Amino acid sequence: MSEPVLLVEDLGPVRRLTMNRPASLNALDRELVGAMSSALDQAAADEEVRVLILRGAGRAFSAGYDLNEDAAGGVLDARRWHADLQHSTEEMLKFLDHPKPVIASVHSYCLAGGADLMLACDLAVAADDAYFGYVDVRFGSGVVSMFLPWVVGVRAAKELLFTGEDRVSADEALRLGLVNRVVPREELDAATLQLAEEIAKNEPFVIQTTKRAVNRAWDVAGFRAAMAANTELDVMIETANLPARDEFRRITAEEGLKAAIAWRDARFRGDA
Repeated sequence: MSEPVLLVEDLGPVRRLTMNRPASLNALDRELVGAMSSALDQAAADEEVRVLILRGAGRAFSAGYDLNEDAAGGVLDARRWHADLQHSTEEMLKFLDHPKPVIASVHSYCLAGGADLMLACDLAVAADDAYFGYVDVRFGSGVVSMFLPWVVGVRAAKELLFTGEDRVSADEALRLGLVNRVVPREELDAATLQLAEEIAKNEPFVIQTTKRAVNRAWDVAGFRAAMAANTELDVMIETANLPARDEFRRITAEEGLKAAIAWRDARFRGDA
């Protein structure tokens, strides 16, 4: 039998969720997103769980949404795109809205939708080998869940999004405010667990209510309306049938995702 796409383990009052699609760098497909959603519901109802950790198995945290699944879906109309994008953002918001703190434990690649997922968590501890970025613009796609400007500010967000930079180092991510801490790779699990345990020592009701209060600051400033507006604007991007997007999908379908990524990167970095 194949392993589950999400591993769940309890470490005292801390529940650790491990995305388990290592062969695809934990790309976010429907099965994995659904498994995380169910796990969040279960953790919310379990009074023994005080803090959650989210990490990735294998060589990366997450390389983003599963582009093979995207290519296999074919060309969608505006109604389908809106439904899919709205659903994806709602699933991301479940991490932000979860009653208990969620800490992302990030190593290696944390890109595009993987970066959205990391930003949807309350805190993030990164290994010194982590790389962050939004490469979507490089193949004619848009950002699914626009957390970035709310976390790092408009200026930094525009630079990252307009350039499609996908090699933001862990130290630069710390400077920008993308993550809370950077630790050596071999210390990542222990450092993340230590932070989770420190939080778990506190009164759960106060922690959970404080999380709601901090999140409310974004809501008062228009966060939800901005997320909804991004969904509507992203529909325009995804249905524009831009040449770069069409070519990326064609190569993915005919030659595989690895070839499509090589084509994409060669246009910007001269990679062979």
